[in-house]
Amino acid sequence: MDKRIAFVVNPSSGPRKKENIVDVIEKNMSGKTPFDILVWKDKNNFEEIRKQITSGKYTTVVAVGGDGTVNEVAKNVANTNIVLGIIPRGSGNGLARTLGIPQKAVEAIKRVETGTVKTIDHGFINNKFFSCAAGIGFDAHICELFASSKTRGLLSYVTISLKQFLTYRAKEYTIQANNQTITTKAFLIAFANAGQYGNDFYIAPQAQMDDGLLNIVILKPFNVFSACDIFVKVLSRKAHKAKSIVTFSAKEFKIKNESNTAIHFDGEPGAVESEIMVRINPQSLKVIC
Repeated sequence: MDKRIAFVVNPSSGPRKKENIVDVIEKNMSGKTPFDILVWKDKNNFEEIRKQITSGKYTTVVAVGGDGTVNEVAKNVANTNIVLGIIPRGSGNGLARTLGIPQKAVEAIKRVETGTVKTIDHGFINNKFFSCAAGIGFDAHICELFASSKTRGLLSYVTISLKQFLTYRAKEYTIQANNQTITTKAFLIAFANAGQYGNDFYIAPQAQMDDGLLNIVILKPFNVFSACDIFVKVLSRKAHKAKSIVTFSAKEFKIKNESNTAIHFDGEPGAVESEIMVRINPQSLKVIC
């Protein structure tokens, strides 16, 4: 089958002063590869877009938007021969940054035609797809609040996080993995396929996207002085060396918590659950990088 590209555009993603991303795509494609632009107009209904991208017409589907858009497109092309491309337009752009995809739209568009194809793993948390990272606890709580915020962007995310940091309390979890059971209090527990959440915020710098494993990161209760150490180490890709962080890897995890807790997958909030199953699906997603 000859190469044909579908660009799935989320019109609500992108900087406040938006260029017309459809025009940018049309002007910067080389003309050598046929393509269609599909605009995802209804955030709560992906069905029509899903039918088009899985119709067999396209060899490559490019998510044009933030991490939520990438997640929606990726879960529909995983375990197929369709290749995922990304033009990052969100606040974090976790998968795009991990894959080395340029953050500028024009350069990312060129990468769609010239980049190489790599096969990576993806994960499930309670059967919900994620490509980069999922988690429970503080980060999932912030994702819930950020999703309902009227203002977007990194500044809004940081502002919400700082306010909640002063009042959020660690919870007790029981973790089963690698034939072992651990009971511990945790501020958050992250499940990392990629090393970062987004914005080069590396919670699991040792994670590899093609090793058939997930890295679990347990952030234990800490004081204000430890918080500074954690923050510095996360920004310098040394989170696993922080005293308050425990990390290990496995193919699957089972977690129970003392009370229902929020979940996030690739930064998207999910249903509150008291029991969580997390597993890896190895070599399941083809991506342009």
